[in-house]
Amino acid sequence: MADPPFEIVFRNGVPPVRHKYPGLGYRLSRESGMLVEHDVAVPMRDGVKLYADVHRPESGKSVPAIIAWSPYGKHRPFQYEYFHENASVHKEWISPYTLFEGPDPLYWVPRGYAIIHVDVRGTWGSEGDATYWCHDEGRDGYDLIEWVAAQDWCAGKVGMAGVSYLAIAQWQVAATRPPHLAAINPWEGLSDMYREFAFHGGIPETGFSPIWQKSISYSMNRVEDVEAMMKAHPLFDAYWATKVADLAKIEVPAFVVASWSDQGLHLRGTLEAYKRIASKQKWLFIHGRKKWETFHHPESVEKQRAFFDRFLRGEKTAVLAWPKVQLEVRDGYYAGTFRDESEWPLARTRYRKLYLDARSSTLRNEPVKTASRAIYDAPGDESRCPAAYHAERAEFDHVFAEPTELTGHMKLRLWVEAIGADDMDLFVAIQKFDRKGAYVPFCAFNCLEDGPVALGWLRASHRELDKRRSTPQQPWLRHQRQRKLKKGVPVPVEIEIWPSGTRFAKGEKLRVVVQGSDIYKYARWIVRAGHPKTINAGTHVIHTGGKYDSHLLVPVVPTKRGGKRSPHGS
Repeated sequence: MADPPFEIVFRNGVPPVRHKYPGLGYRLSRESGMLVEHDVAVPMRDGVKLYADVHRPESGKSVPAIIAWSPYGKHRPFQYEYFHENASVHKEWISPYTLFEGPDPLYWVPRGYAIIHVDVRGTWGSEGDATYWCHDEGRDGYDLIEWVAAQDWCAGKVGMAGVSYLAIAQWQVAATRPPHLAAINPWEGLSDMYREFAFHGGIPETGFSPIWQKSISYSMNRVEDVEAMMKAHPLFDAYWATKVADLAKIEVPAFVVASWSDQGLHLRGTLEAYKRIASKQKWLFIHGRKKWETFHHPESVEKQRAFFDRFLRGEKTAVLAWPKVQLEVRDGYYAGTFRDESEWPLARTRYRKLYLDARSSTLRNEPVKTASRAIYDAPGDESRCPAAYHAERAEFDHVFAEPTELTGHMKLRLWVEAIGADDMDLFVAIQKFDRKGAYVPFCAFNCLEDGPVALGWLRASHRELDKRRSTPQQPWLRHQRQRKLKKGVPVPVEIEIWPSGTRFAKGEKLRVVVQGSDIYKYARWIVRAGHPKTINAGTHVIHTGGKYDSHLLVPVVPTKRGGKRSPHGS
């Protein structure tokens, strides 16, 4: 294998003893009706050993296995109390054996499974240097799966499950096609680290990434310095290409879960992966709820078991009769209905242009004849809270004359100009207001409760489109060169608005917000994407009307009967 045309920058790992790490040492115990093997050494093809904890039935019977592939420490249970309102995860839903973002062995083992918790290469006690979300990690996953399948306690079929990192790894591992991988359940996992994690629209993400770097840096060796690599690789290149799995090679059955609420992390990539994987047996579930609550909710766990029972145990469950797509159309925070669909994106979608009019700060159904400008201070206002909605920004409103469902991708086309700068960072939010003018919040990220309908970002110098991959409703940015702005020359840009599913009643309002900084800001400990270090200076101008066809393209979905009340008691 040829050396990659780049060099990974590493940093020294944080000694694991600083985070209650018990240290290495094989031991076998009987706990809560399970046989638990701690620190089982699993050899990789290059001789490096990864360490895993194996939870299996006390009977010793051969069973299928489910792998939770994690850098966060196999010894660390899910500490839900750390998050806002316990992330809405109930204590009775999980046991102390539950790995952060992974399945609960105390549920699965009595039902005929082995659960494998592994510390990935270079993390905690596992050997080697750690690199993340990359092709090398996929090959390690291949080796682990084949090792598991060869054990006398394994029936020969292996699955993968888990949220976030534990989902992202599934794309990389499944793309290597391990012979004994029988099914995957990626629950909210991005598939393009550059576009969905590190550089939203070309704007560096510097809010969440340092926190994440710390959380994956517990190691007795070296770990990839993702922050340094972001600085060294600001454009999409061979380095970032190693962090995109060859999704077309994935053929195993897949139960894929996404959330409208995960704007700025997993939503886009999960849906892109679902579209591109070659699996003939694949199902998509899209909710608008909190990710860990939804993953651990008893109804969700039963659905996960029905999936794995079918493909790992060969049982005749209802999976083959599931709708190919089930999605939630939201009315507001934890209010909405689920509906069955046969494909994603929805084939019956009718795209409609709402034209920006800076004179009236509105979105109009017909092209605006008179040219006008909306002007705001480029840096935005970092001092205001997200509920104020009157910081330095441009706003455009549309009141719906009839009930309207918008489900899918939106696109914001703007004619923009920067006064006093040769580049500009644009931040966009789509918001909903009720008939009385009150802001309608939605679930946001993993546990927040005041989020938008959808978000979008763009650094104007990154506006070059990949014409092969772009569609009228979803611009695909190349991110391979910068095209700076010229003084006094407005340019058209197309901003991808991440997907959403939202219902607007007659008289309710959609608002487009554009400004020069993050529109939703929280305390640093709230884990959410942030971009405090922009390149903005001077003034931004949005041109509308006349020859400037600035507009919002929205996905209008005709009414379909058969919706049902959202699950989980909402």
